[in-house]
Amino acid sequence: MPKNLALKAATATRIRVSGWKDTAVAALRSRADQGQTSVEYLGIIGVVVLIVAAILGTNIGQTIYNAITSEIAKVTK
Repeated sequence: MPKNLALKAATATRIRVSGWKDTAVAALRSRADQGQTSVEYLGIIGVVVLIVAAILGTNIGQTIYNAITSEIAKVTK
């Protein structure tokens, strides 16, 4: 009798583990790459740094600032 009980327990465990494995594998296969990698974020930061450096290195930053402040002054008058 104990052999039969052990066989039932082993079979039930095997079925549960197999079901879990199938579910986990299916979830991993259906998962699309939705997130950004750190390399992509680093690339975006690099582009932003280049843009900021270009603005600070030329007079375009001051030109943009003057244009914005003059438009704000027109609205507030």
